[in-house]
Amino acid sequence: MQKLIKPGKRRIPNVPKTLFLVLVVILFNTMPSAGQSIEQRSSRPPLRERIFYGGSFGLQFGNITNIELSPIVGIWMLPRLSIAAGPTYQYYKDPFGRTDIYGGRSFFRFMFIQDISKFIPLGLPVGFYIQGEYEGLSLEADFWTSGLPAGSRLWEHNVLAGLGISQALGMKSSMNISFLWVLTQPGYEIYDNPEIRIDFVF
Repeated sequence: MQKLIKPGKRRIPNVPKTLFLVLVVILFNTMPSAGQSIEQRSSRPPLRERIFYGGSFGLQFGNITNIELSPIVGIWMLPRLSIAAGPTYQYYKDPFGRTDIYGGRSFFRFMFIQDISKFIPLGLPVGFYIQGEYEGLSLEADFWTSGLPAGSRLWEHNVLAGLGISQALGMKSSMNISFLWVLTQPGYEIYDNPEIRIDFVF
């Protein structure tokens, strides 16, 4: 969930320099062989069976009110690779004021382990994935900095990447927990590192 930080309290992302390299190595070491890819393409399910929906919803009340809604629609391009996109909206209120954040995001997920039970007999259909994401957010300018006209807005562009855990809930549904790091150097720090997100797909 996004965590807004008042001007003067910005956090500088502390992204491990080797994170990107580790993700690339994992991706190439777990990609299927050419023969497997041909077999998967020939037995690809119909489009309607590869489309999925879902997203995340967050609520927080008290001194800080934070309401977030981020629906998504996506498609499985390969048995291990999916892409998705959708709008995002957040209402935030604290003793200093209130603001609305909106925009959109798109991401890919690559399941490098589809079911850990095949290797470790846990009895749970749990998988692991890597995720890369682009996000564009419209921020209310005077909430974040002084010297800009009231009511004007500015855009924040973020690139995030990290790892996630997927717990299957049914044939097509799952609960996913992602641990993402901001790879860019945004002008306004609206995330903690790592950013932890929970979403559902079906």
